[in-house]
Amino acid sequence: MLRPLCALLLIAAPLAAQAPRAALETLSGTYASPAPEPWYGGYGTRRFTFENGQWSLVFTHALDPQMQRPTFRFRTHGPYRIGPDSAAVPGAFEGVFYEDAKFVTLLTEDPNLIRAFGFSGCSLRPNQEVDISITGCANWKPVAECREDHDLVALDPTGLRFGVRRRDNDHCTAANRPTALLPAVVRQ
Repeated sequence: MLRPLCALLLIAAPLAAQAPRAALETLSGTYASPAPEPWYGGYGTRRFTFENGQWSLVFTHALDPQMQRPTFRFRTHGPYRIGPDSAAVPGAFEGVFYEDAKFVTLLTEDPNLIRAFGFSGCSLRPNQEVDISITGCANWKPVAECREDHDLVALDPTGLRFGVRRRDNDHCTAANRPTALLPAVVRQ
C-alpha cells in the first residue's frame, strides 16, 4: 500500500507546483535556454521575452553544441493569449502566440546547408536580418497565412515550458498543437 501511495505522490507533486493561468497571462521578463538543446539535426537556443501582454522569441541554430558553427537565427514577436487547461498535458495550458512579424538571419555561407534548410529561394544574405512576414521562408509561412502559433505553455519550478515542435514547424492551427512539453527555458 505504501509503494503505490509514494508513486502517486511523486506523480502529483510536479502538477501541484504548476503556476496558475494568471501567472502566465502576466509574464514579465526574459526566459532562455540554460544550454544549447538538440534541434533540427543540430543545436539551438531559445530566448523569450514577455512584457505587457507581448512576447518575442529569438531562436538561434548551430551545427555544434558549443554554437560555434551557427546556421540561422529566427525572430518573431506579437501578443499572446493563454487559453484553457490542456487536455493532453496535465498542468499545461493551451496558448496562442501571435506572430505579427517574422525575421530570418542566415548565419552560414555553406550552399549545401542553405539548400538543406530550404533557404535557397528566400533571398537571404549572410548576417543580414530579412523580414519574411510577407513572403515566408522555408517552413515559416507568411504572417497572412499563419499568424497564430498554437502551443502549450506551463510555468513550473524548472522554468517556463513550451510544447515540442513539429518537424515541419506547422502550429498554425489548434489541431497541430503539441501534446508534450520541452525542457524549460529559465528566467534570466
